[in-house]
Amino acid sequence: MTLTDRERAKAGRRAAILDAATALFADRGYAGVTIEDLGQAAGVSGPAVYRHFPGKAAVLAAILDDASRALLDGAERVVAAAADPAAALRELVAFHVDFAVASADVILVQDRELERLEPGDRHEVRRVQRAYVERWVDVLGRLRPELGERERRMRAHAAFGLMNSTPHSARAGGVHPRAAEVRRILVPMTLAALTA
Repeated sequence: MTLTDRERAKAGRRAAILDAATALFADRGYAGVTIEDLGQAAGVSGPAVYRHFPGKAAVLAAILDDASRALLDGAERVVAAAADPAAALRELVAFHVDFAVASADVILVQDRELERLEPGDRHEVRRVQRAYVERWVDVLGRLRPELGERERRMRAHAAFGLMNSTPHSARAGGVHPRAAEVRRILVPMTLAALTA
């Protein structure tokens, strides 16, 4: 489907608002950001934000919903393309590490602000996130069938903790390691933790 120029411009403004909101929410917290702040950071007026979102809560919901769906869609592509469970696990780890490195602010917003979502939005984000976890649990089950489902799920959550926190903790003291360096260290560590 081909988008019109107007549709592309609208999608671009929506993306700019979400990018600006993610950075602001990560830096100041959800409560410390106004609609006017979002508009200014995105290069539009505060009221223009309302042409894309009914309010600040909807912006937060869109950030977390978009990220959760991108992870689930990516995991499904990775698993479908993998030759075997070992390859699927390697590619899942690489995919998630790339996401964590590129989207560290999204992860920070998720950790801090998820409970601010309206109940229906929070339920939907959690539903998509659970489906993402289940892709990992399934791959681990095919690779390590001797592990029980509860242990596989625990291993997956432990891996997410490692992958999601490292891009932030690696910035200690204002030092920002290169993405390639974080990947080089984090991918084999996560694989080792998952398969230990």
